[in-house]
Amino acid sequence: MKKIGITGGIGAGKSLICKIFELLGIPNYPADARAKWLQENDPKLVSQIKQHFGAESYSPEGTLNRSYISKIVFGNDEKLRILNKLVHPAVANDFYNWCIQHSDKPYMLKEAALLFETGSYKQLDATINVHASQEIRLDRTLARDPQRKEEEVLSIMKKQMSDEERLRMADYVIFNDDSQSVIKQVVELNQKLSI
Repeated sequence: MKKIGITGGIGAGKSLICKIFELLGIPNYPADARAKWLQENDPKLVSQIKQHFGAESYSPEGTLNRSYISKIVFGNDEKLRILNKLVHPAVANDFYNWCIQHSDKPYMLKEAALLFETGSYKQLDATINVHASQEIRLDRTLARDPQRKEEEVLSIMKKQMSDEERLRMADYVIFNDDSQSVIKQVVELNQKLSI
C-alpha cells in the first residue's frame, strides 16, 4: 500500500482536497487532528505531558489545557521540541496501526500541515502539495477563523515553509486557486496513484 503525504500552507485547502479523495474511496489520516486526539486519549502520552509540563496541562475532566500549553511552548523552542518529541512518536505509532486497518486500498493519504518541516515525508512514498497564493490563503483563513487577526495568520505563514520550497519538494501539486478544477486534478491524480 502506497502512503502519500498531502500538505500545504494554512488556508490552502488541504481538507477540501482530502474530502474529494475520500469520495473516491481513498482513506485519509488527518495527522494534526489525530495528534490532538491522542493528547487526550493516549494514556502514555497524557502521562508524559503531565510529567514534563505539570498537572495543569489538563483540566479535571481530562481535556488538554491548550492555552496553558501554548503559553509554555510558543516562543520557547526547547519546550516546543520536548512537546514534539512526545507527540510525534505517538502519532507515528497511531499512523502505523491505522495503515494496517486500511491495507486493502491501493494507496492512502496522510494529511499534515508540517509534513516537510517535521521530516515525516521521508516515511512516505510520495507527496502532494495543495497550492494557493498567500493572498488567497489569508482571505480563506480569516473567513474560516473569524477569531483570528490578520497579523496572527501572517505570523503562522512565516513559521511555515515557503510556497516555493513546498512546490520544489512535492512530487505532485494540486492548484486550489480557482485557476482550474480541483475535482478534475484530484480525479486525474487518483488514476495515476491507483496504478
